[in-house]
Amino acid sequence: MDAGTALLAGAALHAGFQAVVTGVVYPALADAGRTSPTTWAAVHAAHSRRTGAVVAPVYLVVLGTWAWVFAAALAAGSPLPPWLVVSGAGSAVAGLTTALVAAPTHVRLGRAGPAPGLLRRLLRADRVRCAGALVGLLGAVLAG
Repeated sequence: MDAGTALLAGAALHAGFQAVVTGVVYPALADAGRTSPTTWAAVHAAHSRRTGAVVAPVYLVVLGTWAWVFAAALAAGSPLPPWLVVSGAGSAVAGLTTALVAAPTHVRLGRAGPAPGLLRRLLRADRVRCAGALVGLLGAVLAG
């Protein structure tokens, strides 16, 4: 397998994972926000435990494939083709949105409870992450 194929596989994994989170997981979490504070605390804690075990490997695969792509480009002495730049931008948007918006919002939701503004912020951030992951996949497909 070459770096481009690995990137395509990693981008597909990331986009599929993110689509499930956006379409199923976060809407269910937001629905739980309409329950009692005690129920919310238990649901949010369980969500955080369960998703952490899945999120970390997916992001490690994405980071690993990008390291491989960059190493291959460096070894070849060539810049990244434009569609790989697009793919990288999508992956970066997803990763940065996770680190700068979604993760801190989860922390606040865990402490403050299911404030409607925080839930809206989390859902918006998640849609941005999904769009980034899909752009990452599209760029990887078109680069291939």
